Amino acid sequence: MRTALLAACAAAIAVTASAAPQKNPPALAPPSAPAAPGPADWRTPDPNDVLVIDTNKGRILVEMIPEVAPQHVARMRELAHENFFDGLRFFRVIEDFMDQTGDPQNSGQGGSSKPNVPAEFTFRRGADLPFAMAADQTVAEVGFVKSLPVMSQSMMLGAMTKDQKVTGWGLYCQGVAGMARDDNPDSGNSQFFLMRGPFPSLEKKYTAWGRVISGQDVVKAIKVGEPVPDPQDRMERVRLLGDLPEKDRPKVRVIDPKGPWFKAEIERVRAAKGADFTACNVDIPVEVK
Repeated sequence: MRTALLAACAAAIAVTASAAPQKNPPALAPPSAPAAPGPADWRTPDPNDVLVIDTNKGRILVEMIPEVAPQHVARMRELAHENFFDGLRFFRVIEDFMDQTGDPQNSGQGGSSKPNVPAEFTFRRGADLPFAMAADQTVAEVGFVKSLPVMSQSMMLGAMTKDQKVTGWGLYCQGVAGMARDDNPDSGNSQFFLMRGPFPSLEKKYTAWGRVISGQDVVKAIKVGEPVPDPQDRMERVRLLGDLPEKDRPKVRVIDPKGPWFKAEIERVRAAKGADFTACNVDIPVEVK
């Protein structure tokens, strides 16, 4: 069953207080935001890696990341070329979790006529993969591959592996695009979901193949329900940016995570969040004209 995106979450919070009042240390001023990005801080995504999803609530742009999930990105390109997604509904939408769509039956039971795609829950990260470090945890490294937040083993371990690479995986932050599946890990086909908020329990269990770079407000505006009550919101047209006529093609540029502005922004956010810092705290500015 392709609606197997359920996860149980529980949290316990313990609050303690000292018996005697203590003076708090003087608060430190939060670090200031870096100056406006310069020309060298931007990159232009490959138009064949940008999925343009026009919904009845507005437009969503998803940057696909073939470096981490090449077979899933190839499938999304293939289905977009065939206009497969046009008119399909968001049939399962859970607040603070995700919007699920891509089923021609609009129920969670269907898919395309194409063979299923093998799981790409993890990928191999080599020294040649563009990776912008956000946090070095000694045994693991957190950062970004283009717009996608990822974690991997430390690259220091690469010297001990046969392919000189380490294992990485996508982090399920808000806006991340994942492939739905049933109990079989290799059952991804056409159904996918867009994250409304962070949900780390999906990591290494569902293939992350891209991230929303514009239109996260649209993602959160999709009507909630499990199932969604009629009328359901829908994808009206889904195309690759590169397939749009030149006159209709928006010009898109995204902050380069390897540029100086983004590095300064990571430091600012990390200083503000302290021990609570995660890659999900870092926004990636985008311009769409």
